Amino acid sequence: MADSPSTHEATGSEGQQRKSTPPAFWRFKIALSTILTIKVILELAVTFGYPNALVDELQGASDSALLMVMVMEGRGQIHPTDISPLLGALEDTGHHGIATDVRAWSLEYLDIIPGNEQKPKKSLELSSFGRFKIALSTALREQTIQNLGAIFDYPRALMDEIRNAKNSALLMTMHMEERGQIQPADISPLLTALKDLRLHGVASDVEGQFNEHLRITGKMAAFIEELKETCHTLYDKIQPIPYIKEKLYSVDKVFIEVGIEYCDSRGSWKTLSSYRGIFSVAKGTSRIQVIEGDPGYGKSTLALQLVYDWCNEVSDSPFCKPDILIFLNLRQLGGITSIIDAIEQFLLPRDSSVKRLDVEHLLNDRDIRILVIFDAYDEYPDQHIGDTFVTQILEEKMLRHVDVLLTTRSSCIPPACGSRTGRFRLTGFDEGAREQYVRKAVTGDDEEVQRILEQLNTNPILRDICQAPLFSVMYAHVAHEEEEFHNVRSVTGFFEYMIDCFHSHAQNKVSGGKRKQLQMFADNHHALDKLAFDSLTGANQQLLWDKKVVIKKFGAEFYGLYTDIGILVEEEVINRSRGAKRAQSIQYRTEVHFYHKLFCEWFAACHLAKRVTSFQALFRNFCKRVNPYDLQFVYRFACGINPAAAKRIINLVQKKPDGDKFAVLCALEQEENTEDVLSTVRDLVLRDVYIRENDTRLLQRTTVQLLELASQKEVPIKCIDLDRTFETVDKELKNIVLKSGVVLRPIVSLQSLNIRMETATVSGQDLIGIFGFVGQCSNLMRLSFDGCVLPLSIPTELIDDSLITRDVKVSCCPDNNVLLNLRSGKLESKTNLPGEVRIQNSDTAASLASKIMQLMVASADHATVTEYIVTFDDTTSSMILKLGISPPGASPPGASSVKKLEVTESGHISEDRFVQVLACVKALEDINEVVFHGCILPVSISTERIDHSLITRNVKVSCCADNKVEFNLRSGKLKNNTELPDDVCIRSSDTEAEQASTIMQLMVASADKIPVTCLTLGGCIEEFDVTTSNMVLTSGLSLPGVSSVMKLKVTESGNMSEDQCLQVLAFVKECRDMNKVSFDGCVLPVSIPTERIDHSLITRNVKVSCCPDNNVLFNLRSGKLESTPELPDNVWIRSSDTVAEQASTIMQLMVASADKIPVTCLTLDRCIDKFDVTTSSMVLTSGLSLPGVSSVMKLKVTESGNMSEDRCLQVLAFVK
Repeated sequence: MADSPSTHEATGSEGQQRKSTPPAFWRFKIALSTILTIKVILELAVTFGYPNALVDELQGASDSALLMVMVMEGRGQIHPTDISPLLGALEDTGHHGIATDVRAWSLEYLDIIPGNEQKPKKSLELSSFGRFKIALSTALREQTIQNLGAIFDYPRALMDEIRNAKNSALLMTMHMEERGQIQPADISPLLTALKDLRLHGVASDVEGQFNEHLRITGKMAAFIEELKETCHTLYDKIQPIPYIKEKLYSVDKVFIEVGIEYCDSRGSWKTLSSYRGIFSVAKGTSRIQVIEGDPGYGKSTLALQLVYDWCNEVSDSPFCKPDILIFLNLRQLGGITSIIDAIEQFLLPRDSSVKRLDVEHLLNDRDIRILVIFDAYDEYPDQHIGDTFVTQILEEKMLRHVDVLLTTRSSCIPPACGSRTGRFRLTGFDEGAREQYVRKAVTGDDEEVQRILEQLNTNPILRDICQAPLFSVMYAHVAHEEEEFHNVRSVTGFFEYMIDCFHSHAQNKVSGGKRKQLQMFADNHHALDKLAFDSLTGANQQLLWDKKVVIKKFGAEFYGLYTDIGILVEEEVINRSRGAKRAQSIQYRTEVHFYHKLFCEWFAACHLAKRVTSFQALFRNFCKRVNPYDLQFVYRFACGINPAAAKRIINLVQKKPDGDKFAVLCALEQEENTEDVLSTVRDLVLRDVYIRENDTRLLQRTTVQLLELASQKEVPIKCIDLDRTFETVDKELKNIVLKSGVVLRPIVSLQSLNIRMETATVSGQDLIGIFGFVGQCSNLMRLSFDGCVLPLSIPTELIDDSLITRDVKVSCCPDNNVLLNLRSGKLESKTNLPGEVRIQNSDTAASLASKIMQLMVASADHATVTEYIVTFDDTTSSMILKLGISPPGASPPGASSVKKLEVTESGHISEDRFVQVLACVKALEDINEVVFHGCILPVSISTERIDHSLITRNVKVSCCADNKVEFNLRSGKLKNNTELPDDVCIRSSDTEAEQASTIMQLMVASADKIPVTCLTLGGCIEEFDVTTSNMVLTSGLSLPGVSSVMKLKVTESGNMSEDQCLQVLAFVKECRDMNKVSFDGCVLPVSIPTERIDHSLITRNVKVSCCPDNNVLFNLRSGKLESTPELPDNVWIRSSDTVAEQASTIMQLMVASADKIPVTCLTLDRCIDKFDVTTSSMVLTSGLSLPGVSSVMKLKVTESGNMSEDRCLQVLAFVK
């Protein structure tokens, strides 16, 4: 008696027993394959980051579910001891029900206890073996499968199961693995069986594919091992502060997460909770991600932490997922012309076993997930050279399947990174991060931690400087050694003090003459200054130098000091001569670079500060070559080092775009309030002074300091613009508190204040608080609000009398259409509303706020507004939120004079979206009618989600202008107001609103089971969406399956492809009552593989006719066209024939050709347009294509006039 499939032990030709995959896991995989729909498979593939080629293969496979299970196993997403990657992906994609079933199966079949999963190591062998299994399944024919089953003694029931499977070869492959006939390291049982069957050619091909799997596995494993060894040396030698050489740290021992933001699709920056969310936020966008940040904000440290995560397979980090990670410091890549050269020179060891060709093959393997990290693009010497390999990768001209993560300063985003590139921005350390670092990397003593932090917090300027992680780290270590930290008041002062500490540390180790010599080198570093200056201002930044050249410039003793204290760092790199063998051509050299680019900028600034006033030509050339925003600290340090240079530098930067912000930073680097500083301040406040949301806390505080200095010196300040920075008002002190926590005290010399918000509603309390602030600014005469909605009125007794006495003007939007009358405490509109108020997606925040407040004023004044139409034109859910309508329960600004609301949208309105609009209607209390245009509403929603007050008010909801469909709020369902005709047509010439109306009528008919005789789609099909099972029309609207339609008529022009036909049939499958399909005016393919035709259509006996006269049918069982009447001896295609008649004749000829039925003569009567050489078809004047018909014996061409030579040759090409 045969064993059951789960317990049967496979035997090879030699009768050996083979170790098999656990049978329980086998049963789990089979169960899993039954629940994976194509929609779920595609969403999982995107979530797992599968290459495009693999996604296409999954989508086109005859049994996508089985193939997906094999791929997930090969990539480690399911494993006998852990299925958490799959469960996480199912939850992320919203398939909670499937996740519940899978979790239950894991308990039933695998005994996996949630939370106790054993994380499997990534298996390169599995990944490569998975590709081998897929290749093997394509080589197995039906008879081969049956013969192998007999040799392996498979039970009859199992062979029947394999024979009847959609993809019997794939299922056979899985069974052979389960029974041990194929294993990652041995397939000898299969090879023996194939040779016994005398299938030597197949055996040879399979063996070749298996050997390729072994070769790839070996080379890939060796390559990854060597990469990890090199990467370990990078992340395991971190120096938090340059002169600490006796103790090096692994990056994970000092890494603290900095603040990080991402740029959303609207260009707004949103907070990201962790760097581990980078891939999930970037999902579906470009494969290129840019991490930007100001100098010293931890970009390179973060990059090394990502490398650590990969090397150590940190399970909860997405950066452990790539098969290969390549980390390249762009500072080193000047003159390197290919990524393979870069990998050989900087990542592979001297005795590497991986050949150059192996690296090339691995990089180009689309089945391998590769992440390339380009660190420090702002230091890339060749960034201004147009066509480097780095640029080609960023422009997706090469390695388009590879993920790329690039770090750079915010001022140096590569031009190749377009709008689709994912962008992330580091925002530095907050107080919690600073404390975390001190405890983790400096000291665990609670008292010492508190001392270091308290010393920092007593100096607000120092605290803001230490928002930059580099400065915070240096401060923490120096403060741990120093009892009292110098009271710094600028970044220049901080950096100067840091460098003094480095030198003091070195001098404390020596005495006498040696100490004097070190002090002399600390004070005199002109050669180093010039080297730094020249390196930053040359045509290409040069931040690496040969050690021998540097020693020759400085002298060995000077060089020794600056390497001892860590300002200069040595780095051993490999030289390889081209063309020679690797082992023979390797030479090592020592290169030197600054500990951090900021140190290079400091010494360059020393050079500039000494020469800016006396060497005019040098300064002019410097300004031409160096963008202030690329090297901001060179300018800022120079201003702090030499106040005499500051005036000249600030005058220069003020002329640059957005130069005022930079000028503020430069001005406050001067710690003494000299006349030059005051002169600079006067120049700055002549224009509007902005405090912006994206400004660093240091810049905001510096700007406030500058304003306070101007006020103290009675310098008039034209205007302060708080650009999305206002948070609240301290009512006792009458200070404005910004979102960053920086405090803006009343400014006596301020003349105007503008508060700009992002479509927020200003509370009455905040408004009174702002009035209190304005009351203390005795020269302020104008207060304006931009992009926000003010209260309709406030009690006059709460308004500061001084504002009324001074006649302060309060405008509520830039167009001054709405003012706040301080005497009455009410909003007033200066203009009358038009009959239609359009609120559009393109409105600015200010325009939107203005319209809302005008509506509020109209309501309060009880204006005669018999019917205002407020149109939401192509808006998004967030636009409704801007109106303060959602979430329900908020106190929205009402506009009770509005009687009618029109919503113009495109596409399908979700249930949530519909409920949001109803919430808007509830708030606008006088509305009695809502009309939706150009969109499709849900066929029903739960009545519990509909506010009962709308029913009480008898609000009417119509779904299109023609009022054919309305939404009944009592029943929560769509309702047809007119009966559908027998033949319902959706044409390409219909407007979007007409198509939407027809679709909703069909949806109602389907829901109410009202039969529809025929549905005609007239030239309006775009594609079938497999994820939603809807037919997408050319208008962009989606037509769901309509179960009550009995016949589908598709009117198209031209020749339909196999895929287009299958898309129509997929839609037919969704229409359960449909039993007839007819194609009109188009030519169908002569045959389609039967395995691509859904078997349920055959079971339902669906008839497919290909022309109105039924001369041609498509047989779904055979997958072939069939001609019902016999063709006459002389077949005609005339120019006077309709397109449908021509299509019918062409398909009859195609059937005759396929069935080798002779056709005596074919006459083409004045219908030839041209011969298409790409398809070898004759294109007719109707646009249809006539392929070559092999069974036609004679061709007769009837034309008028003289035929050209080309025309004759085209006919002869068709005859051929």
